[in-house]
Amino acid sequence: MSLWVDKYRPKELDKLDYHKEQASHMKKLVESGDFPHLLIYGPSGAGKKTRIMALLRELYGPGVEKLRIEHENFVTPSKKKLEIVTIASNYHIEVNPSDVGFYDRVVIQELIKNIASSQQLDTGSQREFKVIILSEVDKLTKDAQHALRRTMEKYVASCRLILCANSSSKVIPAIRSRCFGIRVPAPKVEEIAHILQIICKKESLSLPPEMAQRIAEKSGRNLRRAILMCEACRVQQYPFSSQQKISSPDWEVYLQDTARRIVDEQSPNRLLEVRGRIYELLTHCIPPDVIFKGLLKELVRNCDGELKCEITCLAAFHEYRLGQGSKAIYHIEAFIAAFMAVYKKFLEESMSAMF
Repeated sequence: MSLWVDKYRPKELDKLDYHKEQASHMKKLVESGDFPHLLIYGPSGAGKKTRIMALLRELYGPGVEKLRIEHENFVTPSKKKLEIVTIASNYHIEVNPSDVGFYDRVVIQELIKNIASSQQLDTGSQREFKVIILSEVDKLTKDAQHALRRTMEKYVASCRLILCANSSSKVIPAIRSRCFGIRVPAPKVEEIAHILQIICKKESLSLPPEMAQRIAEKSGRNLRRAILMCEACRVQQYPFSSQQKISSPDWEVYLQDTARRIVDEQSPNRLLEVRGRIYELLTHCIPPDVIFKGLLKELVRNCDGELKCEITCLAAFHEYRLGQGSKAIYHIEAFIAAFMAVYKKFLEESMSAMF
């Protein structure tokens, strides 16, 4: 039994529920025969991966859906062994090089070289090139991005790259200039509410329009999250009611509670306690950048105007450092310690001003 988010994922460009004009442009791109490298970017939950898989199906047919999980092994120049998980079909391979941290350059160079050296299957009826999907390209180190730029030029005859990113601003101009950029904006709240109604209708459920609207608004225009929230509401209570409570994910509630603890007390003991809570989130695979953004959002709510700018600058500095290092906990904890110092100083100054 699959989740709704997988069960009702469109498999063809013609069946996409929003940005239909963009889907028709992508279809024409496939039909033109001259298929370039692509950079597909947009916020989380906007439908980037859905469009990429529909595009691959348009290129190669239903064979791209016969997926297998493989473990690729690489050796760095310093003889360190790396293992990375890839998802592949006979026509494409999907990998997230940022999983290996600052060794991502080795993965990019070796992987693309290996794929490019193998011949495409059944070239008579299929394309003469394979497709490599690189996820989270905006999280790659600068060295890896420069290596990618050289590699994508060298092997353009035998493979095409589809780069997937949340933001194009963190991708170097040399790569952006070699790719055809496609921005996938987040769906509108009304579009998400409409899609939730369609899914519930297919499940023979009655979803009140008011509740669909509330779920869409609470999801932050993240379609994947909205569908998961709707399914969670179905498990909690059915029939639906217009005033039914829409629960937040457990990790989000836990993060909000962590932020409250930081604001309540600024001390070494509280910092140690918060460190354990951050470890708990990281071990449950919550991405460090999501933790950063969630903490900042909650902490800023407790600050007045003059502090908000300073706290946001602190968060930006430490998030940048996070991208340069390999241990997320160091940089998140450094941000929390810096916030505690600034916030405690502000409270002390406010108290002394009152007396």
